[in-house]
Amino acid sequence: MKLEVGKTLPDATFLRTGADGVETVSLRELTAGKTVVLFALPGAYTNTCTAAHMPSFVRTADKLRAKGVDTIACIAVNDPAVMKAWGADMGAHDAGILMLSDADGSYTKAVEMNYDAPAGGMYGRSKRYSLLLRNGVIEAFNFDEDRGTCNLSAGETMLDLL
Repeated sequence: MKLEVGKTLPDATFLRTGADGVETVSLRELTAGKTVVLFALPGAYTNTCTAAHMPSFVRTADKLRAKGVDTIACIAVNDPAVMKAWGADMGAHDAGILMLSDADGSYTKAVEMNYDAPAGGMYGRSKRYSLLLRNGVIEAFNFDEDRGTCNLSAGETMLDLL
């Protein structure tokens, strides 16, 4: 399924590390009846993700919620322990951003946003984008073609859309 405004996201199961260990999170349940901002990035602890993409959502989280966003979630093709540690290091947990692991990349492949960059040692990663979802339906899709930049998919861009 190609990501497009007006389409409903397919259901997917993500992993996250909670208080009692690894938990599953259903995308359908996460988005049902809610306004959700979902952003995906190539990987925890990578350059642009750490310097620009995650900080943009940490900065704007409260403002997004003030404009009616119920949930803000980050997805990466990393394991749940890495997502938890990176979320803590970046202030994402304090900002209330849900850190979701697409550990096997199945969701990323299903929405046709996967890529490989062998020169950088990255395989099966996600392209950089953000989505505004209402009840699981894509209302806005912001995609940065150049993986080394974070402009269209940034938190400030999403905030301007609301």
